[in-house]
Amino acid sequence: MTSSPINSDSCTEAVQKLWDCMNPCTLCPRNCKVNRSKDQIGFCGIGDMPVISSVGPHFGEESVLVGRGGSGTIFFAGCNLGCIFCQNFDISHQRYGNQVTIDELSQAILGLQNYGCCNINFVTPTHVAPAIAAAIESACKKGLTLPTVYNTGGYDSVDTLELLNGFIDIYMPDMKYVDSDVAKELSNAPDYPQINFAAVKEMHRQVGDLKLKDGVATRGLLIRHLVLPENLAGSFEIIDFLAEEISPKTTINVMDQYRPCYKASSHPKINRRPTREEIKSARKYAIEKGLNVLS
Repeated sequence: MTSSPINSDSCTEAVQKLWDCMNPCTLCPRNCKVNRSKDQIGFCGIGDMPVISSVGPHFGEESVLVGRGGSGTIFFAGCNLGCIFCQNFDISHQRYGNQVTIDELSQAILGLQNYGCCNINFVTPTHVAPAIAAAIESACKKGLTLPTVYNTGGYDSVDTLELLNGFIDIYMPDMKYVDSDVAKELSNAPDYPQINFAAVKEMHRQVGDLKLKDGVATRGLLIRHLVLPENLAGSFEIIDFLAEEISPKTTINVMDQYRPCYKASSHPKINRRPTREEIKSARKYAIEKGLNVLS
């Protein structure tokens, strides 16, 4: 396998720098420093080429992403987080899918546009950011006009995000935790809170508040926050951060979808769904702080 499957003569400097960040790999905050182009595997479990589990229009995303044609989702296998409650554990942890080239990824992007999707939604993209940027660059040369969505768990390096500036129109990060001990216990990422807050600041710096056209998002920041039992996620602190340090107009989806998946059923802290009151209080607080709360 060559050190880089991209054409260095035709790609932008940012794409080349992203690719260089994989060898040794410092793409994400784990800094595994393995040489992925030599088949060395780090925490995410993926080499230099992305593994895709599915491609297609998705109508279960936020309404501002779905529109009439659906969100054009590309689900990537592997993940840089180790969430014990992952609802997509077969994709993220077991890495179900097929390896693709950059050209095949670019073709998949254009295929979703041709299908009539409203955007191109890269799900769990952090560990394959170089291939995504290269594929976007290639697809744009062939007529891509749809907004791109970076649908991430929120454990992202600011340095990598800076290199993605201009490739991504809509950032949609999770904000999972404010407590390091909880982040370590549930996702094997004790530094998640500070990494996540810095990443969200950089994302907002690049794209600003969420903007809509005819009810569909075109650019901006959209936060996902999953309410956990016993306020383990720190919902109120996250809402305060967004309102006070990002923007009082931040759009947030306060999510009620948590259920004990993967290894969570045997974990006493998260072996139940949040109560109606736990979810209601988080949403109410976000509204009181002035955030744009999706229904």
